[in-house]
Amino acid sequence: MVERSYFDWNATAPLRPQAAEALREALAVPGNPSSVHAEGRAARRLVEEAREEVAALVAARPGDVFFTSSGTEANMLALTPAIQTADERRPRGKLLISAIEHPSVRTGGRFPRDAVADIAVGADGRIDLVALADALAETSRPLVSIMLANNETGVVQPIAQVAAIVHGASGLLHVDAVQAVGRIACDINALGADLLTLSAHKIGGPKGVGALIRAREDVHFPDPLIRGGGQERGLRAGTENVAGIAAFGAAAAAVRRQGGAEAAHMRALRDMLETGLKAVTPAAVIFGEAAERLPNTTLFAAEAMKAETAVISFDLEGIAVSSGAACSSGKVQPSHVLAAMGVSPTLSSGALRLSLGWATTESDVERCLGAWRKLATALSKGEAGMAA
Repeated sequence: MVERSYFDWNATAPLRPQAAEALREALAVPGNPSSVHAEGRAARRLVEEAREEVAALVAARPGDVFFTSSGTEANMLALTPAIQTADERRPRGKLLISAIEHPSVRTGGRFPRDAVADIAVGADGRIDLVALADALAETSRPLVSIMLANNETGVVQPIAQVAAIVHGASGLLHVDAVQAVGRIACDINALGADLLTLSAHKIGGPKGVGALIRAREDVHFPDPLIRGGGQERGLRAGTENVAGIAAFGAAAAAVRRQGGAEAAHMRALRDMLETGLKAVTPAAVIFGEAAERLPNTTLFAAEAMKAETAVISFDLEGIAVSSGAACSSGKVQPSHVLAAMGVSPTLSSGALRLSLGWATTESDVERCLGAWRKLATALSKGEAGMAA
């Protein structure tokens, strides 16, 4: 059996031991958290303790954390024209997003398609702040949604600067921090975000749990996505996923306790990986290399490489990687992120993403580089299935 090394942490992270234990314990609690008896109160306690841990992870108040089924649902909940503040009860006029957002944001949420506008990014993958300011000058009551870090390139956006520009134009700022939390500092107040999205499975919690977090309590959502019994203070009806939420809280606590050590570990291995890639293939292009990036992410391409065959080649060597392009019905589509950065379709079609995490080892990196040497050799010889 081929030994496996996992380099697809940006897709999902393995379940942390602390989260697995919390999940098991919570599954043994029979109560509904809306019930007033002892069993119900025990379930409610698990939910509220997790809410405190998730809030602490981003320096928010527990009462401003709303649990959802995913980061995508949290984004959909946030992106609505009906969002209100204490001094502004009229609908939001327009949604401004960067050209590199996750598909759950690029759909525009609950905004009409003609009320959504893209803001360009530069060749380094960072948002064009001048273009943002110009767009805001032409927009009344705007909502802006900019991701903290890109899921493909790992490029980190200057969110504090974005927030200053948005608030100067009387706008609200939503930040998708799904890929960033646990890898870089993510303080909702320091960022200046009004709303923040998180996802449990990106930090070692279970799949199927997310959160929308607000920076202040005067931000209101009069049109929840799911109506019913009034759970999550009326914002998200349906019996809470108690076990998943408890495990989310445990993962958040684990991330906070390690205090940046995991990020330093990932950065050292990421740098080792990129040095090795360049040693084997000096002409390899690492996208966003000149910008600040997540410490765990490398998106690269080399001449004549096709992503779909390269992913299979790595997999056969026991290395799990992903394409920089999105798949739909089995068909690989060009990356909208690389297209926005001005990368040619020929080069972007070969983009591979290597993302690592807290459990990645030097041995994993060495095995990955060994697989790359074999693939690069095949590419140089023009072997069937490797070149266009």
